[in-house]
Amino acid sequence: MKKLSVAAIVDFQRRSEKSKKTFVNDLRLDVEKKENEEGDGGRHYWITSLSAVSNAYKSNDLQLIKQKIDQLEEKFENSDNKRSKIMYQRNIDILYGFEDVDFKKWQPSRQPKFLVKSKLKSLIEIKGFQIQALPHHVYSYEKNDKEEVGAVWFVAKVNGFTRLELALFSDILFRYLEINFSDKYIVNPKYCIAVDAVQNVAINYSQIQRGDINTLLIPTLDELRAMM
Repeated sequence: MKKLSVAAIVDFQRRSEKSKKTFVNDLRLDVEKKENEEGDGGRHYWITSLSAVSNAYKSNDLQLIKQKIDQLEEKFENSDNKRSKIMYQRNIDILYGFEDVDFKKWQPSRQPKFLVKSKLKSLIEIKGFQIQALPHHVYSYEKNDKEEVGAVWFVAKVNGFTRLELALFSDILFRYLEINFSDKYIVNPKYCIAVDAVQNVAINYSQIQRGDINTLLIPTLDELRAMM
């Protein structure tokens, strides 16, 4: 069964027909698709800013954002490597976008209890593919005497994602929670939130359920399967 990141699905969607065939051939031959600065998560590239945003979200402490900006600006000034300076600047730009953000808008009104995530359970089987879900936080909270669960996933890509692309992350996030947490909690689609950290835009799964935005996950995987 082929393993795909959501970044790879976005990559496939953006390609020309000829380039899609190359993508599929590489996938068929198990050619590793390395994430770079154009990746979603490219956690190695965006890890500094996304980790700081994630920590600030959990602690609701914007001072962590400001501290990380100071650290990155110092690294930027001390670096002579052009590629490193570009990377530092892109991460700094993300953090400036969160300098005064209200993280409560992406959390339930009740105090969330952050849960342990397992990477062993991060792969979701859909249409013969294994899609990886890597939310930054999964949390539970009480509502009407019942325990609900939600999650947030901060993602980044140069120039950001379209709304349709960001919806892919929310779709996978909802499926991930349904598979791994619905035995103990009620999954609230409103709090299956994917946040584009570059543009500071969020999509939650309830928007997909209402038809406010489509998810192209299944059509894209069907297209991939048909080309393999």
